[in-house]
Amino acid sequence: MDNYLDEALSRLGIDNAAVAARNLPFHPEAGELVVAEVGADGREYLMTPDAARAWQEMKASAALDDVTLIAGSAFRSIARQIEIIEKNLAEGRTIDDILTSIAVPGYSEHHTGRAIDIVSMEVPDTEEAFEETAAFAWLAVNAARFGFAMSYPRGNADGYVYEPWHWCYRPGANSPCLAVPVASA
Repeated sequence: MDNYLDEALSRLGIDNAAVAARNLPFHPEAGELVVAEVGADGREYLMTPDAARAWQEMKASAALDDVTLIAGSAFRSIARQIEIIEKNLAEGRTIDDILTSIAVPGYSEHHTGRAIDIVSMEVPDTEEAFEETAAFAWLAVNAARFGFAMSYPRGNADGYVYEPWHWCYRPGANSPCLAVPVASA
């Protein structure tokens, strides 16, 4: 995968030195995945078994409080991450702009099978306006009980835009989303 990923990053115009400068942790793809949710359109959202179980428990608990949590995205392969960046480049965005809202392939928490983008009926897409929903208010108070934490608050050290919809299953206090530190060159 290293040569494949290095070649893909080079083809996308992503400089390894720039990635290293951001101190982004490498996130390997999850080994075991299960269906955590099936969307209204039939799309399957995959997560690791423990993250899927926690998601289902959290979603059920929110429903008891009349709050609906909807999966917008879950596991994403490195190959899919590459496709997303290629699509954005084809639409005319610069790589620097893209990397403020889309992780470098190999460095996305979605690869771990523990991250989930959560949307709501009020804001069905991944937009900052999600922070104004009942779903976000409920998550802000309750997500930690289920092992979930918001990964990218305002001013986050990773250099990503504020993503109130992106949550990652971290069962231990302050544990990373299964990040693997990359040795510096």
